[in-house]
Amino acid sequence: MSITRAKSIDFLYEECKDFDLVLVPDAPMASALNRRLDQPHFGPFAITPRRLAARRREQAEDRLAFLEIIQTTDLNWKETSYAVGNILQCWEYQGAADAVLNYEQFATTATHTAVDCITEMDTTSKRLTEYCIESDTSVAVVGFKQFTELERSILPPDYDIINLFTREPFDHPPFRVLDSPTAIVDAVLDTVTAENADDVAVVLDAASQYSSLIESALEAADIPYYGGPGFTDNTRHRAFLQLLRSAHAGRDTQVNDVRPLLTQLGMSIDIEHDEKRLYDLDRQGVDWLLEFRDEVRSSTFEEAINAYEAVTDSTIDAFRNELETLGILDDAITKPAIDRLEFYLQSYEVPIDRENDGVLLADAKSAAHVDRAVVFYLAIDEGWTHSSPRRPWVDEDQEFERNIRQFQRLLQNGVDQYYLVQDTSGGTPVTPCLYFEELFDKDFDKFSDLDSLQHSRSFRETQSGFEKEPLDVSPEEVSALSQSSLNTYVNSPRDYFFSRILDNPDKKHFREGNLFHDFAEFYVSHPDVITTDTLDEVATTILNEVDPFLRGVDTEVCHTTYRVGLQTIVEFLDGNPPQGDGFVTSDSGRGENFFAEYYNRPIDASHTERWFANTNLGLKGKIDLVHNPTRLLDYKSGSKKSAYSIVKHSALDPPSDKPNFQALLYLAHQRSEHPDEELQFTFFHFLETLDDVVTGDASLEDCLTTVTYYPVTYEEYITRPVVFTELQEDAANDCNKTFSKSTYEVYRALLNAYEFPDTRDSDELIKSDFGQTLTDRLIADVGDYKYVKNGCKQALRYLLRIRNQNYFADDLDRFEEFVRERMSELNTRRAGDERFPVQGLGGDPNYRYVDNRDCILEGESR
Repeated sequence: MSITRAKSIDFLYEECKDFDLVLVPDAPMASALNRRLDQPHFGPFAITPRRLAARRREQAEDRLAFLEIIQTTDLNWKETSYAVGNILQCWEYQGAADAVLNYEQFATTATHTAVDCITEMDTTSKRLTEYCIESDTSVAVVGFKQFTELERSILPPDYDIINLFTREPFDHPPFRVLDSPTAIVDAVLDTVTAENADDVAVVLDAASQYSSLIESALEAADIPYYGGPGFTDNTRHRAFLQLLRSAHAGRDTQVNDVRPLLTQLGMSIDIEHDEKRLYDLDRQGVDWLLEFRDEVRSSTFEEAINAYEAVTDSTIDAFRNELETLGILDDAITKPAIDRLEFYLQSYEVPIDRENDGVLLADAKSAAHVDRAVVFYLAIDEGWTHSSPRRPWVDEDQEFERNIRQFQRLLQNGVDQYYLVQDTSGGTPVTPCLYFEELFDKDFDKFSDLDSLQHSRSFRETQSGFEKEPLDVSPEEVSALSQSSLNTYVNSPRDYFFSRILDNPDKKHFREGNLFHDFAEFYVSHPDVITTDTLDEVATTILNEVDPFLRGVDTEVCHTTYRVGLQTIVEFLDGNPPQGDGFVTSDSGRGENFFAEYYNRPIDASHTERWFANTNLGLKGKIDLVHNPTRLLDYKSGSKKSAYSIVKHSALDPPSDKPNFQALLYLAHQRSEHPDEELQFTFFHFLETLDDVVTGDASLEDCLTTVTYYPVTYEEYITRPVVFTELQEDAANDCNKTFSKSTYEVYRALLNAYEFPDTRDSDELIKSDFGQTLTDRLIADVGDYKYVKNGCKQALRYLLRIRNQNYFADDLDRFEEFVRERMSELNTRRAGDERFPVQGLGGDPNYRYVDNRDCILEGESR
């Protein structure tokens, strides 16, 4: 099967121009046929059945019926909406207003009440039911199968049917596959101008992201359009609704929850406060909002509108009129009242006056005819598929056929059609509209499997006000990267770029972490100031500082958590005080310390919060604690990670999906200070034993994860006698038994003779030639026993665990080269020679770790 060619409007007009009356399935087709009339015509010519019967523009009778019922009966809003939807839908498919009562599961008391009310109303459906076309009228019905039972009920005994389709296939244009939604919208704006806007239509899923994208793009380019935003899309209407909703949100409402409202109210609040409670902000302008939130619960909707209009210096008369129509303008603003209002606005489209000029934005699920010369079709994905009503009065097969015919007609509008689509979105294949499965006699998973053209993203000439002016300024090169910047850059260079130019909100865990770090630094310098009683005071102080980020119910739990964390830090530092001379570089320096100011005591320890900038390696950072010259320590408030996990996520080729190079970076710098020494980096997860402290079973060792750097290559390390001794004593039982019966000379000779495989997978190592050779040699030396074969597998796993839980000289060598490559790459991009791509070294970024998600469109790669 293929797409069947639809008849053109001109061809249809020639077929039906001699009839007195032409009934068509949708209003745009009627308008197109009427525009082609070449001689005066008495009465209507091309018209929809509803327009013919009602003698007026088609109205959303579901909304009108809803309004009538809630004002004349005792039914609540939700049961009214449910009943109205069923009644009108069944009427449409069965041809009678009370047809729904023939279905027992729907014949409820509420439905009976609603039927009685609707049958008394002057609705289009009622007029359609009562209307009959005079028998002496010559009638043509265009697309008879598209008409419902109610629409067919007006037909006279004799009429002619004009098919919408020919018997020929439609040679559709190729699918133009672009990289992203932005690229698709750019492609549209490459063609559309203010001068040709009246000749262009854009067909899209109105519920998709394309709706807002194309509207914003057209507005920015000063290109007129219509058929876009509805009543509830009005920014002032949305802001007023959010204002009402916020009044009942409680004292835990965060700034980011109401930021769009604050913007509409002209209240500028820095983004750093986004995750704080609104009630804790001392900012000019917020007082009005807080007062309104307190007062609105005793106000009426009209009083709230008046207050909103006064503070915004604007009017929302349309919203006021709609509330009056609903009969709630003078009602109190209770939470149930707001819920009902939101339900109504989500359920019904409030009619608005639109200008009929410019680009036509058409919903893919409404009318099938678009009378424009150039038509762009955006996405054509599964969002274009109709959801057939699941009701007993609907024949699903007939409904599917009706929808697929409409879809085929829709794809053929205009003289020129452009199908603009994506193959993938966010790394996931985009599913083409499901109707294509019926229309194309071939297997496909994505658009590029069909007749398609690949398009790389093209950049439009910028509009006035956005021109780029060349600047004679040399870009400043980055000389060193911190671990957080490197992590972000490897995951997504685009996210790194935005992190350099955008501010991010202050966060609860950042504030907590900084305070714990300040406490640990202060305690190293002044352990005598802190006592058991003091810890309660410190916990309360931290709680007060973090309080703006907390819900009221979290306060006591957080205080306990802070108290336990502080106690754990104190116990560790008491039992493991820093040793040696500390760590000093030319870039060392202490920032502000909250507790130093709180207790009015200086910080004089050379072991804590040590900054470094190693430009030779391109690395910089801050070391929480130099525990001794060869051991660094970092405080962590998050959950504990194993040494295996730390090494795994610092992989370079390919990088992990959660890249974290902190340990590698700090050890690389420490190696430059102590080049031939064994070094350690310890993560101190001071909240890890929170539950154990409560039960009295806590152990400091459970808080610590240490990775060790050995100043030799991995292969050199495992040839050491100490490793052979570990295989004899510390590995699993069969390994101990096997190697205890062999000698170090046998082990060393084997490692000297054969190269150890470059793998971190134990199964791969065991199956390797080296693994087989080791087994054969130990069998020859110890005997052909089952425990020897198993012991060799255990030995190989043990050796691989050493590799996967530690760092060696070759690891740090590769990391330093990796950093040099990233630095060169980064500075090239900073100079403007190439863009910062979305994809990192490992492909699509892990969006869980992308901080500026709103700035990166899903599926964008360049």
